[in-house]
Amino acid sequence: MRCPQCDATENRVVDTRASREGRAVRRRRECSVCGERFTTYEYVEERAFQVLKRSGAVEEFDRSKLLGSIRIACAKRPVSASVMEAMVDEISDALSREAGVEIHSDRLGELVMEQLRPLDRVAYVRYASVYRNFQDVGEFQEFVDEMTARHEREIMLRNQVEFPF
Repeated sequence: MRCPQCDATENRVVDTRASREGRAVRRRRECSVCGERFTTYEYVEERAFQVLKRSGAVEEFDRSKLLGSIRIACAKRPVSASVMEAMVDEISDALSREAGVEIHSDRLGELVMEQLRPLDRVAYVRYASVYRNFQDVGEFQEFVDEMTARHEREIMLRNQVEFPF
C-alpha cells in the first residue's frame, strides 16, 4: 500500500477488523517514512455481471448507480445511509447467487422494490413510479390503490393473528 501523504510503500498494519458485516477487512496502517496513519479496505473480488436493459442494451452492473437510484427514492425520508448501503449489499448478494452472466433489469427493479416496500412506503412509490414507467395518472393511481389495499390486508391479517377471537 502506498502512503497517501508521501507515496512511500513501507508501512505497517496497526489494527485489523472485520467491516461492513464481515464483507470487508479494515486495516489501519502507519507509514514507516512519514508516520502518517491511514485506513485501507480489502474486499472479495465479486463476479462481474451485466444488466440487460429493456431497450436491449447491455451494461456492466454498477453498484454505485443502484445506490444512487435508491438514494433518490429515499430523498428526504427517514432512511439512513447505512440502511441503503445494506440494502444494496443484500441486492448485490442476491444477484450474484442467482444470476449467470446477465441479469434482466426487471429482476433488479423487483429486488429493489421488495426491499423498499417494508422499509418506506413513500420511497417504494417513488421508485415504482420510475421503474414501472407509468404513462398517465390513472396507471399511477391504480398502483397506489393496489398498494393501499395490500397494506390494509396485511394489517387485518396481523390483527387476526394478534387477537384471534
